[in-house]
Amino acid sequence: MTPTITAKISEYKKNAVDEMSSLIRKSSITALVDMSNIPAPQLQAMRKEMKGKISLYMTKKRLMRIALDRSKNEKKNIEALANYFEGMPAFIFSNEDPFKLSRLLQKGKTKAPAKPGQTAPSDIIISKGPTPFAPGPIISELSSVGLKVGVEGGKIAIKENAVIARKGERIKPKVAEILARLDIRPMDVGLGMVAAYEDGIIYTRGVLEVDEKAFNNKLNNAAVQAFNLAFNIAYTTKGNIYLLIAKAFNDAKALGLSQNIFDGGIIEHILGKAEREMLSLKHIANIETAEKPKEKEEEILEEEKSIIEEEEKLEKEPIAPVPEEREVQEAVKEEEEKKLENERIEKEKELEEVKGSKERQSENDVDKKISKMVENTKKFVEGKQETASDILNEVSRQEKKENAEQQRKETRIPPAHELNIQKEKKSKEDEKNQKEVEELTKELLRKGTLRK
Repeated sequence: MTPTITAKISEYKKNAVDEMSSLIRKSSITALVDMSNIPAPQLQAMRKEMKGKISLYMTKKRLMRIALDRSKNEKKNIEALANYFEGMPAFIFSNEDPFKLSRLLQKGKTKAPAKPGQTAPSDIIISKGPTPFAPGPIISELSSVGLKVGVEGGKIAIKENAVIARKGERIKPKVAEILARLDIRPMDVGLGMVAAYEDGIIYTRGVLEVDEKAFNNKLNNAAVQAFNLAFNIAYTTKGNIYLLIAKAFNDAKALGLSQNIFDGGIIEHILGKAEREMLSLKHIANIETAEKPKEKEEEILEEEKSIIEEEEKLEKEPIAPVPEEREVQEAVKEEEEKKLENERIEKEKELEEVKGSKERQSENDVDKKISKMVENTKKFVEGKQETASDILNEVSRQEKKENAEQQRKETRIPPAHELNIQKEKKSKEDEKNQKEVEELTKELLRKGTLRK
């Protein structure tokens, strides 16, 4: 009869499994990290920095599997986490969001020198440039790892950029030595999250390690494209309603100006456009216009300015030293000041009346312009509007008419009584001129300037 062999399970293993099972049940997040190649001092610093946020638990893989298997009834699919064991796995228990937890672990990483046999996390590149080494045996050592070197300024220099280890390759001892001598630290040392479990879903490293800058750029691009789409199809939202209203206003204004539609918002622009066209036509047709006379308002302002100058001049007049003369002078001065003040007040009243009349006239002119433009618009619709050619022909006909009238006046034969009047007038002018000549001659004879 074969005796039954019963294996004893140590107490610390039972306690470890119980503790891990309890932490799995209590924590919303159960994650796996790889503890390979993490120096003890850095591990202690990371634990201290993340104290209160995470619980790090490391033991044998078999005990970790037992804890996961024991918790599968309470945590759906938790046992699948055992498929992601890498290197030296350890549990991280936390109630943080898995993506936030991954960012915390990424920020806690530091650069470290490469060791022989480690896997390159990315292509390890040595850039061209000078080195601190003097010429010697180091030249052959650098060349042995594929570097092109030379001597510049008494120092060894690397001539070209070179990749000495590809991503995923094992780092050779000689490569690790050269990297250390050049003080190049290609390795990221820290807790790298391999996988995280939350509510039955397992997130892998590729999902958790998000490039925040690239993600924000994509988010901004999506927001810009969504805004442009909504704006272009006139889909109103809180973010684009003001711009859509402004665009609608500008489009309506442009339409009104192009079609000469009369509206209070654009009437000034239409009148300005009409004035510019009028000035252009005046220049092309070489039409002369009389100089604008000085307005009544300007004349009143000049007169008022003159009165003010007289008042200032009167104030500066000196006062007589004799008391009797001073009293008389002050009385006269006061009377003149009152007179000038009354004149100035009258000019101000006159100026206000002129301004009021001008405003009323301006309103009437605007009404007339609008009526004229409405009339022109109706003619345009009916096809009867005058063109620039019609206006130039009318100007030419008017000039010919005026020239003919002037010529007729010049060739007109005056009647007899007009001729007699002109003859008598000419005779009087001749007698006057003869008399002036005689008097001048006598004066010159008297002075001796002229001799007989």
